Amino acid sequence: IVPMAMIAVTLGDSALGSGGKSPGTRAKQAAMLRAELIKAFEAVRKTDSQKTNRNNQTNSTNRTGGNNQANNNDNSPNMKNPNSSLKNPPTQNNQNTDNQNSSSAQPSTDLRSDVMQKVMRREIPLLVTAHRAQDIMTALRIAKEFNIRIVLDGAAEAFAVIDEIKASGFPVIIHPTMYRAGGETESLSMETASKLKAAGITVALQSGFESYVPKTRVVLFEAGIAASNGLSMRDALATITIDAAKILGLNSRIGSIETGKDADLAMYDGDPFEYTTHCTGTMINGQIVSEVVR
Repeated sequence: IVPMAMIAVTLGDSALGSGGKSPGTRAKQAAMLRAELIKAFEAVRKTDSQKTNRNNQTNSTNRTGGNNQANNNDNSPNMKNPNSSLKNPPTQNNQNTDNQNSSSAQPSTDLRSDVMQKVMRREIPLLVTAHRAQDIMTALRIAKEFNIRIVLDGAAEAFAVIDEIKASGFPVIIHPTMYRAGGETESLSMETASKLKAAGITVALQSGFESYVPKTRVVLFEAGIAASNGLSMRDALATITIDAAKILGLNSRIGSIETGKDADLAMYDGDPFEYTTHCTGTMINGQIVSEVVR
């Protein structure tokens, strides 16, 4: 179990709100997300400034050439890094948090800001659910603006912006292949996974969830459908094993059969994508936990 792999946000129709509730428009959705990221950036900058001040005081007697000035963290936003797209983001209401550095650090009660700071430090990515091409592009623009990592989720119209997704380097967790088309998913395609894979984009497949029709909730079925719509059998298996593990940052432990990895295996008496095939055994941590044919 990974206690915190990603932070989920949604762009698109399902998060617009109804009856006059916020956000109401796609523009306001993006503005609200930017506001949270700006808030997190300011919190990170304040924390880093406080650490710098403490380090400067501690090392004031043996500082040489400024080498000990700042506790530079490659995962934190760097205002002087020319490669960082977030060089000088706008602040809200012109409030400068740097003048609060003298205040003693108190336990934070703003849990949303706390987790968003991890996103700003690039410790974890945002999982952005976005189906329409315009929402996918909004996610990519925000990621570039704030120099953060994202994982695209759903992405029914990803095939329409393949070049942009490939250029970003971000992975995609594609919608279930048999997801019923409608609304913002009306243009989904069973070939999306194969098109993204052909472009060199890391792709994982979702299984179903409670509102999913036809409620198969069988990940092997989803991968099998993708294999029958352009993916090779090997690539289809990768979407639910090693590529999924890569997106979660767990590929050093799971996702493939290699020396040193967790020995968590399912064994079959044939092609796992065929419905006539049975699972003949299950192994967890190298121990057989079931030999019941299913």
